[in-house]
Amino acid sequence: MTFVPPPAMTSRPTLAGTFGMAATTHWTASATAQAVLERGGNAFDAAVAAGFVLHVVEPHLNGPGGDLTGVFTTATDPTPQVLVGQGPAPEKATIDHYRAEGLDLVPGAGALGAAVPGAVDAWFVLLRDHGTWELADVLEFAIGYARDGHPALARVCATIAGVSELFSEHWPTSAELWTPEGRAPEAGELVRLPAYARVLQRLVAAGADAPDRVARIEAARSAWREGFVAEAVEEFVRTPHRHASGTDHAGVITAADFAGFSAGYEPAVTVEFRGHTIAKTGFWGQGPALLQTLAILEGFTDAEIDPSTSAGAHRIVEAMKLALADRDAYYGDGEGTLAPPAETLLSAEYAAERRALIGETASAELRPGVLPGRTAYQPPLRVAYDVSAAGAAAGEPTVSRAGETKGDTCHVDVVDRWGNLVSVTPSGGWLQSSPTIPELGFCLGTRLQMTWLDEDSPSALRPGRRPRTTLTPTLVLRDGVPLTALGSPGGDQQDQWQLLYLLRTIVGGYTPQQAVDAPAFHTTSMPGSFWPRTWSPGEIVVEDRLGEDVIAELTRRGHLVTRAGDWALGRLSSVTRNPDTGVLTAAANPRGMQGYAVGR
Repeated sequence: MTFVPPPAMTSRPTLAGTFGMAATTHWTASATAQAVLERGGNAFDAAVAAGFVLHVVEPHLNGPGGDLTGVFTTATDPTPQVLVGQGPAPEKATIDHYRAEGLDLVPGAGALGAAVPGAVDAWFVLLRDHGTWELADVLEFAIGYARDGHPALARVCATIAGVSELFSEHWPTSAELWTPEGRAPEAGELVRLPAYARVLQRLVAAGADAPDRVARIEAARSAWREGFVAEAVEEFVRTPHRHASGTDHAGVITAADFAGFSAGYEPAVTVEFRGHTIAKTGFWGQGPALLQTLAILEGFTDAEIDPSTSAGAHRIVEAMKLALADRDAYYGDGEGTLAPPAETLLSAEYAAERRALIGETASAELRPGVLPGRTAYQPPLRVAYDVSAAGAAAGEPTVSRAGETKGDTCHVDVVDRWGNLVSVTPSGGWLQSSPTIPELGFCLGTRLQMTWLDEDSPSALRPGRRPRTTLTPTLVLRDGVPLTALGSPGGDQQDQWQLLYLLRTIVGGYTPQQAVDAPAFHTTSMPGSFWPRTWSPGEIVVEDRLGEDVIAELTRRGHLVTRAGDWALGRLSSVTRNPDTGVLTAAANPRGMQGYAVGR
């Protein structure tokens, strides 16, 4: 073995069985997915049921007003497909309007940051096309937890406490929902979301008279996209409210924006690495940055890219910096001269050019590639005021001057006995991202903070265009056969942590749980995707378990090392299927005592 051997013990076993497996960021969602499988549902039924439960039990990490991306294969078609649940910018979300509002960045909290919510419609589309269950049965779990209550996570309570002043002073509808007694809930206290339960019940009721399952789902989609939900959102955001900028603004999203978006599918973008096909979303997301990094690392020997060694960690981080620099220079939902040069960016020749830039010491520069006929966009470089604090932040930040907090993301992986394999990363619409819409019981997301108010940027704010999302699940295939679904919360770190998993399992021979548990690290040496969009030149954030010798050597190589603690980085989960034996596995993150894998 060319890698440092994995530990003999892990935090929990890699689960193995032949019936079905689910791994998510919350045990209740994992149990929900497994309950669906046990009652005859397939992986898609299970994933959708778990996804709606995550709206309820992890409201600080995602919500109905947010978005998602997914990658999947079916038992009858091994071709990886992308589920597009990333809504675009509203028609009135123009650079001129935001500049006229006195803004130089899209705020990280408040309705001006809202893209058209895509998560709910995407879940419905996935259920319609690939599930087998009735919508009412799939939503029964989430409705029950929202109506009858669920024990609040300590992190949910801490998030609410952290923004309680913002709620009480500026967002009274959020205060009414989350601090009804004038205080944040305590860990384990039952929290109810009755308004959201009623929304789900109304969506189900919308199709009560429809003639068949597909028509019932379509009726719910219409009620969401063209009915009471869209109308309530438009009416509410007309009132100015406090944004992360510290100023008050009205939102611009309308019911017409809701009606104009429909979730759908796209082919996955792939590269080959060590005999495996890695499938990601397109260049409107950050997923291809992982593919670019793998293409760069393909030119090194196995021993040279071992994450457990200082030299390996150095090469991995430097390769990721180069890929992320290209992300910021070229990625976006653009056309013409702003369309990402995908073929060039993923070519072996270009990867070799980039590989040659990796030296023996750390780079503290932003170094996008030079491409013929293209101009690399140079994003504003705002240095983080507190480098160590910025580096240790493992989530997707949304910040308000009335009370700083950190948002993050959820994840769902499911595989069933028939061979369906799905990986979905929902996010946005955090309880702290925007004021609660009282009739709906949830708020809007702020994905537009990933756009720039600069027409020259490939990820500029443009009406009808998707913001460059960080949501980036992964599928792995070998010889055209699907093997693994994986993903992670973590904003700009999602692909960095998934990269470590892929290296350790594909190259190092680690089991899934060994790879999930292994010490993680990432770089913050790129402009952050989230407001206030700072960067920390040359910084690498590491778990202390990486080892004193390794950390010291990284420092000697010029990396600005920030220690995050022993178990602080990485939120990975995965499911796998062995096509030769039919054995299924699942693994989940022990950090935070929240993620769970189940199955048999």
